[in-house]
Amino acid sequence: MTHQPPAPARALPQRLLATLLALAVTACSSSGPATRPAEPQATGSAVPPAPTAAPAADKRSRAEAGVLSREAQPTPPVAAAPLSTPYLPHPVQDVGRDSAYLGVTTRGATPHPVKRVAVEPVSTFSIDVDTGSYSSVRSLLRRGLAVPRDAVRVEEMLNYFSYDYPRPDARSGLPFAVHSELATTPWNPRTRLLKIGIQAADPAKETLPPANLVFLVDVSGSMNIPQSLPLVKQGLLAFVDQLRARDRVSIVTYSGSTRVLLESVPGDRKEEIRRAIESLRAGGSTAGASGLRLAYEQARNGYIEGGINRILLATDGDFNVGVTNIDQLKEIVAAERRSGIGLSTLGVGHASYNDALMEQIADVGDGKYSFLDTVAEARKVLVDEFTSTLATVASDVKLQVEFNPAVVKEYRLIGYDNRQLAREDFNNDRVDAGDVGAGHRVTALYEITLAGERGLHDEERYAANRPAGPVAGAGGADELGFLKLRYKRPGETESRLMEHVLARRARAFDRVDSDFGFAMAVAGFGQLLQGSPHLQGYGWPDVLQLAERHRGRDRDGQRSEFIELARRAARQGHSE
Repeated sequence: MTHQPPAPARALPQRLLATLLALAVTACSSSGPATRPAEPQATGSAVPPAPTAAPAADKRSRAEAGVLSREAQPTPPVAAAPLSTPYLPHPVQDVGRDSAYLGVTTRGATPHPVKRVAVEPVSTFSIDVDTGSYSSVRSLLRRGLAVPRDAVRVEEMLNYFSYDYPRPDARSGLPFAVHSELATTPWNPRTRLLKIGIQAADPAKETLPPANLVFLVDVSGSMNIPQSLPLVKQGLLAFVDQLRARDRVSIVTYSGSTRVLLESVPGDRKEEIRRAIESLRAGGSTAGASGLRLAYEQARNGYIEGGINRILLATDGDFNVGVTNIDQLKEIVAAERRSGIGLSTLGVGHASYNDALMEQIADVGDGKYSFLDTVAEARKVLVDEFTSTLATVASDVKLQVEFNPAVVKEYRLIGYDNRQLAREDFNNDRVDAGDVGAGHRVTALYEITLAGERGLHDEERYAANRPAGPVAGAGGADELGFLKLRYKRPGETESRLMEHVLARRARAFDRVDSDFGFAMAVAGFGQLLQGSPHLQGYGWPDVLQLAERHRGRDRDGQRSEFIELARRAARQGHSE
């Protein structure tokens, strides 16, 4: 397979050099070249029985993929987790810095600056429900590896966690319920933190329309590590149990070539689907664009009018054959989205992992980007969040906040750095924005400075001589601002509008509820990893104290896991 050139020998750990030398000796002394069993051919929906044991690993291909186990032994098959297992924090396993890791490709985005309300009173951005940044960073921290700042997207960390937001009234017919809260900022007592919480409706799985699903699975050589293809297989096997008889599933694989492993079959033919998943084996280069095209062909062949038509792409994003440019791949996905076929991405592994590609094509495909770093995470995304992974309750969701200049002096949006929209884009239904799945929660935080308080900008010499605008003081002193939310119902082309008044009432920092307090801790965690200059000396002990105080009931253990992760980041010396 095509691969990046290795780093100079002096930069490699001694342990890794020793492993490479051992592999070279093994290759030279072997009686013949290592071979991989031929990939079974699929005709129609016929699927070969799953082998009883995994074939011996091809050590040379594993070395070329930059994937070397500590003992350089074949990777044993991973046993599937019991289907009754609830989500629990994954046991912490310290693995060395020489484990499977070649680097993460990210997309840079400049954090939002502090803005003066007198100059720019309106903030507009596209909603985001992705969570991949949090689980990807979690995997890096647990391996003692550096976290690229561009891989940290604070909104994806906020939206990873469950919050007890009010659900929309079923009688209203609205897809969302919106609420807001204001409290003193933990890292700056002179500012306030505004939280906007949006809760989507969550219909029962039985009420969802039938789904036409295509599993598009990367089986290239870079997926041949326990953190990649074996993890994908476990997640998909658990997902199969959620399928209904009226759903249909096909499986497409790609490496150096592409093929239909399983033609579309009903969701109740579970054993046939499981055998196809179990037969997946990794090896070869990565022709991702060809795989996408074949998957879309399958989706079009099985298209269900009025149903859910979606591709689930599972890969490390290391496309190295054919079309590899992100913009060209996005064009392929965008064109198919307009025909009614969505795409969600399931990222795995950190061997040459392309975080930027996985996030962007999911966004363009009106889908969600998730990163699977553990079996528990795979179950969370594919089992616990089954309805939100598949069903969209609203598309092209845009949020716009107009701050009251009589009350607010400055503001900055925390996160959503690559989601900013021009003000005029809010009313333009041709501008693509984020989609929200069934049951999703969306959280946005603004740090604001109230009028009369000292802000980060110097006072303007001529501000007092400006004529008062028509909106100066609009809404009175009780309104912090005005929120507008635009969205489209599935299948509609014209957007609808929701409005919400942002009240000025604020809580003291020590009076916030557990959801707001924990969201503050997560925002501090993300900004510390980014090296934000806005934290006023706020550090890891403060994040830990705040998270501990607002752990709450923590039914699923996710908040306890976050606290463990923050302790690791502190010990590993990530910048404050």
